Amino acid sequence: MSGSVSYLEIGAADAAASQRFFGGLFGWPFHPTQVPGEGWFQHAAMRIGLHGADPVPGILVFFQVADMALSVTRVVELGGTAEASGPAEEGFGTFCLCADPQGVPFGLRQLPAT
Repeated sequence: MSGSVSYLEIGAADAAASQRFFGGLFGWPFHPTQVPGEGWFQHAAMRIGLHGADPVPGILVFFQVADMALSVTRVVELGGTAEASGPAEEGFGTFCLCADPQGVPFGLRQLPAT
C-alpha cells in the first residue's frame, strides 16, 4: 500500500455555504455536480469533494492503495472495519469507507486503471 493521501471529502450540513467558505479561503476552482452546492474543488495535487446534508460535518481523508480487495482484507485483519467498496467511478476510481479499531474514520481509494 502506498498510503499517499489521494483525495479529501468535505461533508457539510450546507454544501453551498462550505463551497463559498473554502473557495473564498483557498481560491480553489469549484466543479459543480447536478446537486446544488455539491461537487469538487480542484487543488493542484488532488480533488477535494464536497457534499451536503451530512449529519456529522467533517473532512475525510482517503489513502491511495494499489489493490482494494487486499487492502480491505488487511484493514479487517488489523481490527478495523470496512464497508463494501463502491463501484468504480469514471475518472475517480474505487473507494471504500473504513475505520480503525478505535472508530477513527478514513477511506481507501484505488485509482482507475490507465
